[in-house]
This record gives sequence, C-alpha cells and structure tokens, in this order.
Amino acid sequence: MINILFPKLHREGYRFLILAAILTFILFLFSNLLGFLGFILTVWVFYFFRDPERISINDQNYLVSPADGVISKIVKINGPEELGMDKKEFIRISIFMNVFDCHVNRVPSSGNVVDIFYKPGSFFNASLDKASEKNERNLIKFKTNNGEEIAIVQIAGLIARRIVCDCHKDQKLEQGERFGIIRFGSRVDVYLENFNVLVKENQKTIAGETLLAKK
Repeated sequence: MINILFPKLHREGYRFLILAAILTFILFLFSNLLGFLGFILTVWVFYFFRDPERISINDQNYLVSPADGVISKIVKINGPEELGMDKKEFIRISIFMNVFDCHVNRVPSSGNVVDIFYKPGSFFNASLDKASEKNERNLIKFKTNNGEEIAIVQIAGLIARRIVCDCHKDQKLEQGERFGIIRFGSRVDVYLENFNVLVKENQKTIAGETLLAKK
C-alpha cells in the first residue's frame, strides 16, 4: 500500500519537486488558497515523475508496451527513414501519454540497441498523426534476442520539452527495463513486423506489462 501511495521517484523529477515545494512555501506566505494550489501542483509533480516497479512476461515471443497511456493509432506504414528502415512496411502502434500517466519508458523485448537518432522538431499535440514526422523525437533501432528488428520512437508533445534517453548504442537491455522518460505529455511509437498485434485502438496500456504483440 505504501508503494502505491508513495512510489519511487524518477531521478528527473527531484529538481522539479524541489522547485514546486519552494514555490508552495512562497505562495503560503501570501495566501492559504495560493499555497493550497501550490501544494496540489507539488503532489502532481511527484506523481508525474513516479517510477513504479513493473513485472514483465519475460518471453521473447511477446512485445510489451513501452509506455503507460492509450493506444491512439495502429497503422501499416514504412519504417523511420532516420534509422534506414523506410524500405520496409511495418505496423506502427502509437501510445499517447497524457499528463497524468507515468512517463517512464520501458523496452518491449530483450535485445540490443542497434542505433539511436535524435531529431529536433516542432511541438504539436502528440495525439496527432503529424507528430510522428514533425515533432522533436528520439528514434531507437532495436534488435530482439530472436532476431527481429523493431523501432521505438519517443516523441515530444505539446508542452513536452525534454526527451531523456538513458540507453546507448550496442547496449543490451532486458524486456521491461527502463530506457528513458519524456517530460510533460508525449507519445511513444513502436514499429514492428512479423508479430501479431494483440491490442486495439483506445486501449489503455501499462509500460512493461501490457502485451502489444505476439510472434
């Protein structure tokens, strides 16, 4: 119960939490009402940067969700040009994270990071289709332990201004392992082939646990 009420905080959240707490203290000096609003903001900041433990299926025949959120779109489309995957058709599953979702991103399958490409861009609403091509984004080419190539794309949203990627090229990662976070509203796209999709649009996902697809 304690872990639910007070989950672990991601390292990116500490300075924001401290700033929110200082602001709350200052606001209380002027008004109890303003101080209360600051307190609510502080609580929100804490829960935005929460980093709860997740249990993955640990099965290479499945891909798990890289993000908490809602599946906004499932389409067939060519892979990301930036990763040299544009000559083949993939299924793209887009997961939209609102400001109340946990924003820690997790690896869909065990394997190795093949390539990483960061691309600056705009800040359209992450739920829009054009966000996949226009917004600031970080693209990761990943090869699973069973030889499949997938792409994971972290996309900044309307108010997001920082994509954090904690993995590096040639790094080995385990299914469900944390690999980054996007601050304040965003989206994650997964490009896959040779898998059967197990989810549908508007379905809620939990990072590291929801099964997206199966071989």
